[in-house]
Amino acid sequence: MTVTTRRLSTDEIEARIAELGPWFHNIDLGGVRTAPDHFLGDYPALKWRGFAHAIPADLTGKSVLDIGCNAGFYAIEMKRRGAARVVGIDDSDTYLAQARFAAETCGVEIEFRNLSVYDVARLGERFDLVLFMGVLYHLRHPLLALDLIHEHVADDMLVFQSMQRGSAEVEPVGEDYDFWETEIFDRPGFPRMHFIEKSYSNDWTNWWVPNRACVEAMLRSSGFEIRDHPEAEVYVCGKVGRDGPGAAYPAQGSGR
Repeated sequence: MTVTTRRLSTDEIEARIAELGPWFHNIDLGGVRTAPDHFLGDYPALKWRGFAHAIPADLTGKSVLDIGCNAGFYAIEMKRRGAARVVGIDDSDTYLAQARFAAETCGVEIEFRNLSVYDVARLGERFDLVLFMGVLYHLRHPLLALDLIHEHVADDMLVFQSMQRGSAEVEPVGEDYDFWETEIFDRPGFPRMHFIEKSYSNDWTNWWVPNRACVEAMLRSSGFEIRDHPEAEVYVCGKVGRDGPGAAYPAQGSGR
């Protein structure tokens, strides 16, 4: 659906972008870039060009959930591919304000809600396509997040991306290992998650950074079958059944 609103002048767009900044998503809004000096270049458009071909070009009639939507770049792209319903969630009011302005300026209707990935059950619905881009490493409980996505919102396809560090090798995972087998843990291709106690890249929300083998193992463990790996950090997955426990739901304390 296209939203018809008064077309803003370039000066008005520039003023609103400055008011809502700083921006992490560099989006072209009426010829004005929201983050033209981004340290990653034209991001996330540069990333998107590396895997856009792996997403259905026609999403007519489909529903999409963008978890950790930031300023809405990917959510807007899904509407441009004809998705009937797009929901973007983020736990940052700053990013959500940016996303609402970006969607309005682009003339697309997207529902934005202040929710974290841990709250996805509150949506009460499943989506044909779930985007989980650049969120995992910002979480203190990353595997729980994947479990909750599988249990509550993913219906068919998950598109996943995470920053990765360490080896790009992938060691075949055995069904079991003897207690005295320790050498396996030193192999570069064994699944490994690096914990950041303080800060990384001047960002205290960077908690965990997996290597490639760890990303793939976590996806499988959470019930997602890797169907395509179109870009170094991006995986297109299908939801499948899984063995073992699902999402954990810790009891809430009394606050005393």
